[in-house]
Amino acid sequence: MSWPTGSLTVEVLQGDLTQQDVDAIVNAANNDLELGGGVAGAIARAGGPQIQAECRRIGPIEVGDAAITGGGTLQARYVIHAASMRLGGRTSAESLRDSTRRSLEIAKDKALRSIAFPAVGTGIAHFPMDECARIMLEEVVAHSRNPSSIREVRFVLFGADAEAAFRAEANRQLAATKQSGKEDRGEERQRHGG
Repeated sequence: MSWPTGSLTVEVLQGDLTQQDVDAIVNAANNDLELGGGVAGAIARAGGPQIQAECRRIGPIEVGDAAITGGGTLQARYVIHAASMRLGGRTSAESLRDSTRRSLEIAKDKALRSIAFPAVGTGIAHFPMDECARIMLEEVVAHSRNPSSIREVRFVLFGADAEAAFRAEANRQLAATKQSGKEDRGEERQRHGG
């Protein structure tokens, strides 16, 4: 299912992040950029050892930051590593928000057109799924209000519960965005005698 917002389209689906044909996939990373379990482990297995080798040259980074590497043998050209936690730690709302924003900024700076996110921090780091969906979608909506190369943001989720949480939140936020856009255009017409 997809929703238009600002300059881009948001898509929510259940699937395998490592199989997405997009410019970049996002890794739910720790700040040491060690590709261990969960999403990071799946990316390491599917993309080959060169991704971890690049991460070791770059990391560690600050919690809340993000870094980009090549995609190895993945279909995606790049992997953006969103550091929402310390190695062995938990994800906070602030670090999730910051690392999501940074991932979008990096994609924009690289002139990428499509990016696929997992539900960052909800696996090993145990961040609540509903709150994750709210925060990540808020950041995507905020990003869509400014000029950007990004045209498609995909949330590729593991399991029906995750997909349902992101769909519900997308319906809530993006319906509100559409409504506020209609109201803004209506006010504009009234001011100009339309």
